[in-house]
Amino acid sequence: MRAVENCNSIEEVRFNIDRIDRQIVALLAERGGYVKQAARFKKTTDDVKAPQRVEQVISKVTALSQELGANPSVTEQVYRAMISGFINAELAEHASLKGNATNP
Repeated sequence: MRAVENCNSIEEVRFNIDRIDRQIVALLAERGGYVKQAARFKKTTDDVKAPQRVEQVISKVTALSQELGANPSVTEQVYRAMISGFINAELAEHASLKGNATNP
């Protein structure tokens, strides 16, 4: 993890936030690719929604947040929103795959 730099202007702050946002979006794209693949291995929409897995991930990232000095509440809120979005995307992918399986 890179140390937070002491900025001397709002422009420096914004530059660093923009740099981090680019990294976050790249990681979201990578994560999304794996979510898309996961749809192939799940038999039902309940398997996609997987509330126990959601809570497992939330617990893991909240603990990681504390370990790395991030705000656990913010981390949880961000992850819940992100997971919700990815579940919706995975449900669409799952439905598409199931449609293709029944329509050769």
